Order: sequence, then C-alpha cells, then structure tokens
Amino acid sequence: MIVLVLNAGSSSIKYQLFDVEEKKVLAKGIVDKIGMADAALINYRDDGDEVKLEGEIVDHQAGIEYVLGVLISEKHGSIKSLEGIDAVGHRVVHGGESFQSSALINDEIVRKINECVPLAPLHNPPNLKGIEAVTELMPDTPQVAVFDTAFHQTMPKSAYMYAIPYSLYKKYGLRRYGFHGTSHHYVSRRACEIVGVDYQTQKIITCHLGNGASITAIKYGKSVDTSMGLTPVEGMIMGTRSGDLDLGVLTYIIDKEELGVKEANTLINKHSGILGISGVSSDMREVERASDDGNNRARLALEMYDYRIIKYIGSYAAAMSGVDMIVFTGGIGENAHRVREAVCKKFGYMGLEFDSEKNTGLRSQEAIISKPDSKIKVLVVPTNEELVIAQETLKVINNIKDLLKA
Repeated sequence: MIVLVLNAGSSSIKYQLFDVEEKKVLAKGIVDKIGMADAALINYRDDGDEVKLEGEIVDHQAGIEYVLGVLISEKHGSIKSLEGIDAVGHRVVHGGESFQSSALINDEIVRKINECVPLAPLHNPPNLKGIEAVTELMPDTPQVAVFDTAFHQTMPKSAYMYAIPYSLYKKYGLRRYGFHGTSHHYVSRRACEIVGVDYQTQKIITCHLGNGASITAIKYGKSVDTSMGLTPVEGMIMGTRSGDLDLGVLTYIIDKEELGVKEANTLINKHSGILGISGVSSDMREVERASDDGNNRARLALEMYDYRIIKYIGSYAAAMSGVDMIVFTGGIGENAHRVREAVCKKFGYMGLEFDSEKNTGLRSQEAIISKPDSKIKVLVVPTNEELVIAQETLKVINNIKDLLKA
C-alpha cells in the first residue's frame, strides 16, 4: 500500500510518500513559507533526485497541489498517477478525550477535531486545512487522522487530572493530555524489538528531547503518565518554553509587568526555557559551545535541563515501581551524548551501568548504551513518527476492509 503522510503546520506542509509494507520512503519533502513571497517546495526522491520549486503558494490547498504535482511528475515523480496513492495519513496534534486511536476521516471526525481547536489553537487549524485540501483534490482517497494525544489516553485519572475545581474539567476538558504520543509509541516498541523482549512486560521511560521535549512512563505497553499537559508548555525545560512553573510566579509577573493573557502566553512559550535562562540561544549546540567558553548562564541552563530530566525519570520509576528501559530520542536525545551521560550516571544506585565509550560521539543511530549486565537498559532510538502514521493509516484501512468483508 502506498500512503502519503502529511503534517500540515501554520505555514508549512511536511510530507512523506511510503510503500508501507516495504517500510520504504519513496519521496519526502516540505512546502515552506505558505502565503509568503518566497514560498517553495523541496522534494527528495529515494534515488537521490532533488528538486526545489518556487512559486505563488497562497494557501494549503495550493501547497498540496504542488506536492501531488511533483509526486506524479515525469521528471521528478515517484508514482505515475494520483490513483497510485491508496490513502493519506494526517498528523493531528490534539484529539482531546474523543480519540483513543487513529480514525478514518469523515464529516463527524472533522467536527470532533474542530471541537478540539480551543485546546490546540496553533496546531489543529492547519491540520484541518490539510484534510480539507486533500478532500477537495482527492475526494475518493481514504484519509486517516493519527493523533499526538491518542497514545496517552490510557493514563489513569489520578495522573491526568489537575487539582482545580472539578467543574472546570467537566466544562472545558482541562486535564493533562500529553503530546509526542506517536514518537513515544514508536521508540518504546522499537527499543523492545532491539533488546528482544516482550513490549507488554516492560516498564519503559521514553525521553523525547528536542526543541519541544516530553518524557513518558510506559507500563506494560500503555502510557501511564507524561510530562506535557493540557498544552505543550508543561513538563521539561524546552528551547523557548518554561516547562513546569509555579503558577504564582506567572501571576506575579503578570501583575508586576502588567501583561495581558497573550503577552503572558508569549513569555512562557517563546522567551523562556533554554533561551530565557542562557540568554544565548534556544539551540542546545550553541548553548553547549557557550558553556565550554565559560558562559555561566549557559552552564546553568544545561544543569537545569539535565536536572529536570533526572527528576522526571526518578519520579516515573517510582510511579511504576521500577524501570526496565530508558530510551532517548528527538534531536537532542539522539545527538547530545553529554546530556545522556549526565542523566544516566545519576541512576547507578538503581543498577544502571552506563557505557560511556558506546555513548560518546553517537549521533542519530540505534544503539544500546548501557553495559550488558546493567539492570536498566538504556537505548538511543531515532524517532520515526511519519512511519508510525503510515502504519496506523494502513491498519485503519485494513480494519475497514475486514469489516466490509464480514
């Protein structure tokens, strides 16, 4: 089955064309700066062919028209016609409490995704634009929504509820939802395949560390807690997001600086985190270089970042009454060997024997970086959210086919 995976953002569309059974990427690329004068599409084919197309890409429908055009073009294409695409899988950030799994898109599903827009106002609207564009351009092609939040719907109520008036939960759905679910699901399963153990028997802590970051506790195949909450701000210190913050600090700043809601939201989302602490950058590589050059604020940012990871791993190990595996993924998790070592060396008391030699210099490769006799296995597993979306799309389509046969 050939599946087109779309990840529509506010001004961009990332895409990959998969032969799902072969786990092969036929083409991938991005449409960037939609609605701007310098909008462009860059397409990479599996045989190394690369093309950049510039033009007037006024909206998401035009962007997807560009994508479909290059995929079937005689010179740069990967398939002969649009009939060669069996299904389209969409990344949808927020599914609220409505979706515990991926869903075949129809009018009712679109309505429910729209209902979640207040929970993800920056993400769900462009996701919906991608769905609407494909519906217009390929009306007979089945589409599947794969939700970032779905994997975390197995959390118990004691983990996802906030200690605010219960009426506010009932009225507005204010609770922890969690994000990066597709990534946490993929790397935890893949880690078990690498080690050769049954996913349903393991207690796993997955650390998705990038500009956005979250940590998840997975017990016997189910997410039981995760660091992000109602929004992606809660939890880890991130590139520009504050992570966990005493609400009293925020109300104090609002009062003293005379900020409105939008300004306060910008403060904790855009000007905090690694950038706010270091004053250097939100890019971990630049902050590490500044720290090496003697910048004390950069060093403090790194120490705080490591400490927050350590706290979450320790608390999740306690919540699950132990941990069998710790998995690192994401741009920082896959590449920053300093972070991995600083974190893992704190868990020697739990029987974690870290292999510094295997860890040092390791970048974006699958590897076990704990010693053979370590009680806790530590792995680096590059994430592949697009592959999971393609596989989920295949699963939903096949389930529909089975039901029709029955």
